[in-house]
Amino acid sequence: SMRMLVGPKDGAVNFFLRQFRLNPGGHTPFHRHAWEHEVFVLHGQGELHSEQGVRMIVAGNVIFIPPGERHQFKNNGRTDLEFLCIVPASSAG
Repeated sequence: SMRMLVGPKDGAVNFFLRQFRLNPGGHTPFHRHAWEHEVFVLHGQGELHSEQGVRMIVAGNVIFIPPGERHQFKNNGRTDLEFLCIVPASSAG
């Protein structure tokens, strides 16, 4: 699931802050987009799959995903994987 923490309804014009929650066994699509985004892992553990390989992620990790890089988050733990994601406001349009 995705929850908008700071976005258009808050008057944000440059960046949006979103919270994602993946259930055990859950994952995001393997995808790419034209904008960068920054991620902070809040809870749980999982894997980040990208063009650079597979990386284990745990609470406290900070992740930078450059523009155009294919990536996917997978929850391989026993609890929810939660992370914050910052994207440019222009990515919503």
